[in-house]
Amino acid sequence: MSKSVITIPATLNKYTAAPINVKKKRKVAAYARVSTDHEDQLTSYEAQVDYYTNYIKKRDDWEFVSVYADEGITGCNTKKRDGFKRMVEDALNGRIDLIITKSVSRFARNTVDSLTTIRNLKEHGIECYFEKENIWTFDGKGELLLTIMSSLAQEESRSISENCKWGQRKRFADGKVTVPFKRFLGYDRGEDGNLIVNEKQAEIVRRIYGMFLQGHTPYSIAKQLINEGIPTPGGKEKWGTSVIKSILTNEKYKGDALLQKVYTVDFLSKKKKINKGEVPQYYVEGNHEAIIDPSVFDMVQKQIAERNSEKNRVSCVSIFSGKIKCGDCGSWYGPKVWHSNDKYRRKVWRCNHKFDDSKKCSTPHLNEEAIKRLFVKAVNILFTEKNEIIANFRDINDMLFCNSDFEMGKRKNFEQFLSELNKQEGLLSEFDEDLWYSLVEFVTVFNKEKIIFTFKDGTEIRV
Repeated sequence: MSKSVITIPATLNKYTAAPINVKKKRKVAAYARVSTDHEDQLTSYEAQVDYYTNYIKKRDDWEFVSVYADEGITGCNTKKRDGFKRMVEDALNGRIDLIITKSVSRFARNTVDSLTTIRNLKEHGIECYFEKENIWTFDGKGELLLTIMSSLAQEESRSISENCKWGQRKRFADGKVTVPFKRFLGYDRGEDGNLIVNEKQAEIVRRIYGMFLQGHTPYSIAKQLINEGIPTPGGKEKWGTSVIKSILTNEKYKGDALLQKVYTVDFLSKKKKINKGEVPQYYVEGNHEAIIDPSVFDMVQKQIAERNSEKNRVSCVSIFSGKIKCGDCGSWYGPKVWHSNDKYRRKVWRCNHKFDDSKKCSTPHLNEEAIKRLFVKAVNILFTEKNEIIANFRDINDMLFCNSDFEMGKRKNFEQFLSELNKQEGLLSEFDEDLWYSLVEFVTVFNKEKIIFTFKDGTEIRV
């Protein structure tokens, strides 16, 4: 008995589930991208947008949706490509049936990103067309060709990255220095591309260094600059302590330059990492005019190290932080808030380790008004003795300090203290924050009857 086989033609598209014989306009969008923000590339970007708008609109069977675009964005991953992500989202929500783009490399230079996105779109009935390679993703050979082309695009990106990296390291090895001038305080780009001093900004840099040597913390320096309305290197209103610390530790302010402080981990993620010895670094001495004298810069670095090494002296949220010491255990006083949720709320300063051991410290707490009153008392006693202090220093200064860099730094600190002391005329009537920073080394609290101010010249005054 012979069999009879009847073929039943397909009536639905296997990707879109739309009826095969029903002619319906496809909703079409295009994607355009350029990877740099150079002027010639932006011209290319505008040309792509114009081309695909006209290309889609002239087809009777296509309905123009939009041209999605990203300018000045790398194709190595899709994380920061807002236009690309918006296009995929619209497609998955049914607003697009077909996406057209110039080439596989415009879509993505990362094979994984490219294939993952295309497969996701394909599962939702959305086709992609790559004009240069003539690849339609619904075609049987489409995914194979796409895998090959995406891999080639990724390899091209890796090659470009390696060439750029080599060129950059060659410039470093040749001692060629560049900085992000729009966000770098104190310098402009000279005609030869090197750094030239911007005197107006340089004054702010010198002031930051001066305030730090006076005793100000990065926090208090930032607060002062905000209060005066001075903009940050990036033009923002709010200064952060990290910005101040960066300025205080940047060797470019003393005329030198350390190159390759950070490096790119891999070309796909573009993730950067602080260079701790993984790749070579290059140090260029005397590359440009200094804003800060090298001896002053070195003094600041020593003082940063000293402040960081002192036990528990880490807080910087107040002018009294790291300045008041417990006479019992030697720890620093810190702020404590009492009655935080009622009308009796107040802030006091107390030994940070008062209740750490079974034998608690007996030193008393102090409120800020009391600290200020005690300071005025101590400073007025110091002022009455200032002529003797200055005369004694002139007699023995060569015996006090040798010629080592560290001792010379101490001498400069001492001379700064004496200069501030010599400027003062008459007695102090109220608390002065600048004098607090420039004169006081620390205060030791033993009990209410014995509080000793140690000034920066070593003078101790009990109040």
